[in-house]
Amino acid sequence: MKLIYSTHPTADQARQTASALLDAQLVACCNILPPMESHYVWEGKRERANECVMLSKTTAAEAAAVTETIQTLHPNDCPAILQIPIEGGNPAFLAWVETMVKTTR
Repeated sequence: MKLIYSTHPTADQARQTASALLDAQLVACCNILPPMESHYVWEGKRERANECVMLSKTTAAEAAAVTETIQTLHPNDCPAILQIPIEGGNPAFLAWVETMVKTTR
């Protein structure tokens, strides 16, 4: 299993991405967290932006496809997308994720 962490400029944009991922059966679930404030340096300039975090649960086999889909739908040139391995958890939940994600390969 993998948890895909991504940030999005608006909750609506995150919702659209979550919907596309669910429709393609690439994820079992996406959680969209309320706006947060991000501080970073981009192209030599200090920036601050409000963003939403999306946490997507998927299988290791589909993590690359999830990342690619988020990148394709994301309006930013260099979106924050991280694949985090899941090393354990509620066995029933992990089994549910496995059944909800369609392996396309």
